[in-house]
Amino acid sequence: MFRGMLLTIVTLTLVACAGESPGPLEGTWVVSEPFPVRVTFRSGEMEAMGVTKKLSYQIDGDQVLVMHKEGATKGITFTYTVVDAKTI
Repeated sequence: MFRGMLLTIVTLTLVACAGESPGPLEGTWVVSEPFPVRVTFRSGEMEAMGVTKKLSYQIDGDQVLVMHKEGATKGITFTYTVVDAKTI
């Protein structure tokens, strides 16, 4: 019973911390490798190569966890570390 309650508390905490704002990731970034791609992070979504996907974000210090809500990557979380204003 304790394990189930602990799992529920952790899950609710993660859901409560997730939001629509990309925080320090907000804006347009250019990925240079393996090929150049322009990626724009906005409130609740991301756009890359002309495709917009619904997301939620969780900010933890200099890391932003990006959780995909639709498409082939639905349910997958990517972690981005913001190094400075020009580097992730």
